[in-house]
Amino acid sequence: MSTLNLSRFSAWQLMQMDACTRCGECVQGCPTFAEAQRDEITPLSKLTRFRSFAKGQHGGLLARLFGHRPPTDADIRLFSRGAYDCTLCGRCRVVCPVHIETRDIWIAMREEMVAQGAYPPLFDTLRATLAEKHNIVGEDNAQRMVWSENLEAPLGDIVGRRDAEVVYFAGCVSSFYPAVYGVTQAFVGILSRLGVRFTLLGGDEWCCGFPLHIAGMGDAALELARHNVEAVRATGAKRLVATCPSCYHTWAHEYPRWLGEPLGFEVRHATQALDEWIADGALSLKPLEAKVTYHDPCDLGRTSGIYDAPRRVIRAIPGVALVEMEDHHERALCCGGGGDAEMANAELTAAVAKRRLAQAQATGAEYLVSACQQCKRTLATAARREKVRIRTLDVAELVWQAMQ
Repeated sequence: MSTLNLSRFSAWQLMQMDACTRCGECVQGCPTFAEAQRDEITPLSKLTRFRSFAKGQHGGLLARLFGHRPPTDADIRLFSRGAYDCTLCGRCRVVCPVHIETRDIWIAMREEMVAQGAYPPLFDTLRATLAEKHNIVGEDNAQRMVWSENLEAPLGDIVGRRDAEVVYFAGCVSSFYPAVYGVTQAFVGILSRLGVRFTLLGGDEWCCGFPLHIAGMGDAALELARHNVEAVRATGAKRLVATCPSCYHTWAHEYPRWLGEPLGFEVRHATQALDEWIADGALSLKPLEAKVTYHDPCDLGRTSGIYDAPRRVIRAIPGVALVEMEDHHERALCCGGGGDAEMANAELTAAVAKRRLAQAQATGAEYLVSACQQCKRTLATAARREKVRIRTLDVAELVWQAMQ
């Protein structure tokens, strides 16, 4: 038998779990259940199972009649499988008629699974790698700037400068995965062309800690957060910009909560910065005749509430026609690349990506554009696997093309 620690859940979260009406709307809206069709994956199952665990352990009519029954180890293992076969996309919250804040509950459930020792073993490797190497791939962190080696204009002394206005936080994915080097290269090109005084942290940039937080290992992310905030403060910059929505959300919303203090500088996503520069007339965009569809990254859209800025940027490019997929804005399907789910079940997340790719293909668009390097990587991989002729780009890459 396993004893649950309910103290990691707020009273409000416990009330929300009890408020579930079992209507099943979340079952229809869950992208991973749509592919796997396993009951333990569904938001409804996770809520009802966990509620039954808690009542069996701590009370309720059945517990009073038949005695307290904590969940068995087998119960916990099955529950954990469902908890980690989830991309944390947050679509279940959007379709929920009583507006249960599911994403935070799922993360708290994963924290409990970590405490129970019931989680995918790969996360132990992730935790150790980030503690030692400070990036998700386990490379020498001094290699974070390898993407810049083939830039037309060398960065020179930009890295680590102390008189910058802006810190560009590149993130692990676009720093170490060659398939998405183009995102950082394009955004740095835009910053340089605009004459923005910017800097990058280079080897002093550590993983933001988001993968640990959503794995249920948030305590291990605190050292990463403290280091990063101190590194940015040391530059004296007043703004941090991230092209990665997960990094953006972690910096803007999690760091102040984790550290219990204001950061002392502004945090923006790249699409917000691009939107501002276009509105100010700083960006000059040339015509680009193309039919484009936009994929809302979950951590930028549902998690952070940013839907309009990237669309305004795309529409500002002369000649570009933006067509929406069947599911968009707050109801957009997940690309499959979020929530650490790829580490737990790569086959399942590939199936999720295939479904989203089909929606993009149905629009007839030449370009599938997102605002997240992980979305780009996941959807581009799906396009190659399915032999779909559609080019995947980040918004920054599209803008950079229109600046040439």
